[in-house]
Amino acid sequence: MLTRIEAIRPELRKSERKVADIVLAQPNRIITTSIAVLADKAGVSEPTVIRFCRAIGCNGFQELKLRLAQSLASGVPYVHSDVSPNDSAAELSAKIFDRSIATLIQVRDHLNTDALQQAIDVLTQATKIEFYGHGASGIVAADAQHKFFRLGVPVIAYSDPHTHSMSAAILQPGNAVVAISHTGRSKDLLTSVRLALDAGAEVIAVTARDSPLAKMARIALFADVSEDTHTYIPMTSRIADLVIMDILAVGVALRRGPELLKKLEKTKRILVEKHLS
Repeated sequence: MLTRIEAIRPELRKSERKVADIVLAQPNRIITTSIAVLADKAGVSEPTVIRFCRAIGCNGFQELKLRLAQSLASGVPYVHSDVSPNDSAAELSAKIFDRSIATLIQVRDHLNTDALQQAIDVLTQATKIEFYGHGASGIVAADAQHKFFRLGVPVIAYSDPHTHSMSAAILQPGNAVVAISHTGRSKDLLTSVRLALDAGAEVIAVTARDSPLAKMARIALFADVSEDTHTYIPMTSRIADLVIMDILAVGVALRRGPELLKKLEKTKRILVEKHLS
């Protein structure tokens, strides 16, 4: 419903857009709000609220509330990504938490599990794994290195384009690259991926659907997240990417079997010894 409202908003009358903005900003409150209160908050008349409801495909205000309530009951939070300087700490916290939760549910429901299984198979068999990413994606790459280096395979993360291009050029068959990019349009990253493919390495992309990176990689895992990255650094997309890295790491760990479990237990004992009793 919110996606539909956002899509149709530019086509609405100016007065109806005021109603749309209130619904998008406070969708959870609409199901317990009267039409009079909503009209007052938007600064419009009650008939304008009714026209807005019909414009988005509802017969009236009650159907709008019902459809919002049904979606809330399904477990998917209704969220609007915009935050405001006037938001209280409670409102800011709720928006960001709800946005993150909704993003994870969205990515979970649309993640291609066949591609995910292929990626786990490739990483399990890889003799060397390299993670490439720039900016916020570079942080995800570094986190992936931290997870994977315990799994008994040489692994490294690069966020400098000069470094990963040189490394990509000397990869070998049996090596694997995981390229992480929210947009999938970084020229430097695409260059390194092409070098890795030419060297015979497998390439797994964690990126947006239909991006140049997705089309270039052998296996693509789509983290399609609607996010404004022109002004703000990626937040919810970064969280989705981190969870995908967790899935890959756990999948590889399970495939490597009991011998790996013994190694993990050994490293855990070493870490415990470094803690205060």
